Amino acid sequence: MKKFLAVIGGLLLVVLIGLTILVFTTPSDFKVEREVTVNKPKAEVFAYIKNIKNQDNWAPWKRKDPAMKQEFKGTDGTVGFVSAWKSDHEEVGSGEQEITKIVEGERVDSILRFKEPFESQADAYMITEEVSPDSTKVKWGFSGNMPKPFNLMIYFVDMDKEVGKDFDEGLRSLKTILENPTK
Repeated sequence: MKKFLAVIGGLLLVVLIGLTILVFTTPSDFKVEREVTVNKPKAEVFAYIKNIKNQDNWAPWKRKDPAMKQEFKGTDGTVGFVSAWKSDHEEVGSGEQEITKIVEGERVDSILRFKEPFESQADAYMITEEVSPDSTKVKWGFSGNMPKPFNLMIYFVDMDKEVGKDFDEGLRSLKTILENPTK
């Protein structure tokens, strides 16, 4: 019995050491970025995307829960504007998005503070680049950090795949809305 317990104890120690090494060698940072080309002038595209409330028209989360509760603070399209949401839908959860920086005509940066289903924080951005006078590339990105030992979730959840599919869907909708405003 003593030998058996010693073997079990030794195995547990090896597993614990292995997990500790894995925690400290696994990346903690993640980044997701998608892009789409919209057949509209850059100024028109930027004017639309800098207003966070417009995300209800094209980002997938409002479609996932049309009944989600929302609150807004400040002036949309300006630094400091906050859009807060609360939803019982597991893919929407609750949190808030705050505009932290605007480079007029170029880029909108924001911080995402998720509260449910788990607390976390991430940086998000939207960038517009002129392809031609009537065509604009829109980049939508999201980056963050998973603190140790939660960084091990990277082995179980592919952030690029999970968030990327929503970004792809949202950018397709954005393109449709901007190119066909009557639809």
